[in-house]
Amino acid sequence: MRRRLATSPFSFAVFVFIFLAGSFSFRVSRDYLPSAALISTALRRPLTSRAVSELLGSSLPPPLDGVLLPDWEVLLVLSPQSSPSATAATADGSLICLFHTGVSSPARRAGATAFRCSLPRRLRRIRPFYAPRLIAASASSAASATGHDFDFPRREMIRWSMPVAYQSFSTEDEVIVFAKGINRRKHSVRPAADIKCVFSPASRGSALAATPATSSAQEVFRCPHPSVRLPSPLRVSLAVALEAAPIATVAEYRLPSIGSQPPSRSRMGVCACTMVFNAAKFLPEWVTYHAAVGIERFFLYDNASEDELDPVVKRLRSEGHDVIVRSWPWAKTQEAGFSHCAVSNRYECDWMAFIDVDEFILAPAWTNFNSPNRSMLGSLLPVQPEIGQVSIRCLEFGPSNQQRHPEAGVTQGYTCCRRAEQRHKSLVRLNAIDDSLSNSIHHFILKDNFKTKFMRRREARVNHYKYQAWNEFKIKFRRRVSTYVTDWKQSTSLGSQDRVPGLGFEAIEPRGWTGMFCEVNDTLLRDTTRKWFGTLGLEGEYRMPWQN
Repeated sequence: MRRRLATSPFSFAVFVFIFLAGSFSFRVSRDYLPSAALISTALRRPLTSRAVSELLGSSLPPPLDGVLLPDWEVLLVLSPQSSPSATAATADGSLICLFHTGVSSPARRAGATAFRCSLPRRLRRIRPFYAPRLIAASASSAASATGHDFDFPRREMIRWSMPVAYQSFSTEDEVIVFAKGINRRKHSVRPAADIKCVFSPASRGSALAATPATSSAQEVFRCPHPSVRLPSPLRVSLAVALEAAPIATVAEYRLPSIGSQPPSRSRMGVCACTMVFNAAKFLPEWVTYHAAVGIERFFLYDNASEDELDPVVKRLRSEGHDVIVRSWPWAKTQEAGFSHCAVSNRYECDWMAFIDVDEFILAPAWTNFNSPNRSMLGSLLPVQPEIGQVSIRCLEFGPSNQQRHPEAGVTQGYTCCRRAEQRHKSLVRLNAIDDSLSNSIHHFILKDNFKTKFMRRREARVNHYKYQAWNEFKIKFRRRVSTYVTDWKQSTSLGSQDRVPGLGFEAIEPRGWTGMFCEVNDTLLRDTTRKWFGTLGLEGEYRMPWQN
């Protein structure tokens, strides 16, 4: 008969001790990790309370504010003082947004004092929405939530769906505040007499000063500077009607620097301003062409691009092009962005062309030249001092049987257009723009003593490569950039010129798309750019300098 194993109280106690010690060892080994390993591991599995505490011990200063943008994007606004720390951390490695539950997502720079990240899916049903912290990391995959809250200061995020002041610019006499949610409709403007600018500490303290608005139009408001000097850093907001609390703000207020004209840059004759989102592959062709015909400086308002914008701009600069990128992460604010571009560059440029990266200015007379010259665009501008704006009609080009983005560029691949001219784009004399800075993207409102000249088609035109290969075109369903234009997924404003004939409310390719909008075969710009820039290959093909 097999003997039973004797069990004494002592042996039972030893067994319990070993079990508890093993459990404790497992708990410690999970919570107490070396700092470098912790940062790497934090992005791959749940973070515990102790792990979060260790991360926060070496984190960047808390952001001044978080803004919840459309599509669950989070914008973290840093103070100017903490921006150098963020820059240094980015140079050493990547950054992550760490949320209060321990879940995280990769952070991307959005200008000098801001970062973007996505709100993780598991947090989108949790209210309120708290701003995350920026944490240095050595990896970039998202962490899993632990289900526990962690003890670091929480600040509820500003909702982009609510009124908010998002940008400001100071002139010698006034501060210009860019704010959404006050003038909600294009032609419904709240009187300036109902509005005042409110100046307060960036830390959200009590208001220190207020001045009455002198102008209200679209998302642009003007106010005098405070009569007394205030301690910095400051924010500026807007209050509507008597005794109303100011709207939320992330708009930093700065006094203008001494001297109105930037001393480091020479004044240009003609510049160009555009807003870009994931348009890096179009820029070399667009910049090379327009620089050759006379545009001297390019201002790119980056609307939260996620492509290779930085290396492309670096390459263009190395080729001698003057390209300036400004972060403009605000959704559906193209009119305000153009207003900002106009007022902030009034001492740098005489004229500004407001055109998109799929639009190319062409005068038919230029086709007679064997090479471009930088006086071409200037020859279209009037010498009469009362002309403040030149408007040029557009020809809209269709997909031209292209299945994908043409390797040699849009001017080479899209050669079939609609017969009728559509809309217009403008070159604007910056000192002729009305103080309201009102615009409809295509043109600006001018001061009373200026007028607009409309060019005839035989004088100039804009080739608008609007309807491209479907894989490129469908990106426009993401969101329209204009403030007052309905997104294509919404079943409203069906008669708008911004709508595409034959297109529904979803990004579904219509039957016969590649042959649509093709009424006239037009190779004028294609042939001209081949003559000016192309290199003829052995098999008769042309290679353009902007090809990779």
